[in-house]
Amino acid sequence: MMDYESVIEILHLLEKGIISAEEAARRISLTPFLKLDEITIDSSRFLRKKAPETIFCLHKTPEQVKKSFVACSKVHSNILGTKANSQQFELVKEEFSEAEFFPASGVIRLIRREIQKAGKVIVVTAGASDFPVGEEAKLSAEFFGSFTEIISDVGIAGVHRLAEVIEKFNGANAIICCAGMEGALPSLIAGIFPVPVIGVPTSIGYGASFGGVSALLSMLNSCAEGLAVVNIDNGFGAGYLASKINLMVEKAKSSS
Repeated sequence: MMDYESVIEILHLLEKGIISAEEAARRISLTPFLKLDEITIDSSRFLRKKAPETIFCLHKTPEQVKKSFVACSKVHSNILGTKANSQQFELVKEEFSEAEFFPASGVIRLIRREIQKAGKVIVVTAGASDFPVGEEAKLSAEFFGSFTEIISDVGIAGVHRLAEVIEKFNGANAIICCAGMEGALPSLIAGIFPVPVIGVPTSIGYGASFGGVSALLSMLNSCAEGLAVVNIDNGFGAGYLASKINLMVEKAKSSS
């Protein structure tokens, strides 16, 4: 929610011909934020990035999460919260009856305007234990405008399982691969498919996995071309990036 007086001043300058329409749009897009006590909402993010701010709920109190949703609702029709818990969701639900909660991934989703989707992003998880991060990636990619499909539990310990679902990858513009333990699956996926692969190391594994650090380093040391890596358990970051790639490809297709 922008500062009203700042916007009025910019529009007066535009009306008087002191600044151009482009300059007015630039200034409005940089008009900063909404301050709520200890929370600051980046209310102009959509103008800059064509994507709304997402609420990172981890370690926020339920009341803080609710306040964040209320503030964002004044600017955006649709809101996504990540790393949330059921207590946080209950307060959000009191304010927004249409809000949804996905307990496996900890995603709170509020959709009040239909999301126009295009293209295809595949999310694949090495094990069923990696599913929560995969679901966060899937829901995030959908939120930012991509059709998605998730394929779970096809890790390299039983790599023959991948053969049964390989046709599902056809037509994908980007692939997200979530893996814990030694984090080897993204290298295999990137070695097979000709589209960008985003590796997501998960914090799943025994002691020497160091909470996902082992998987992270394995992915960073991959020799497979076309593999990029986000941080441990960052399904949201992978979903956002994959959706950006997917929509850029679809835009290029439609303009050619």
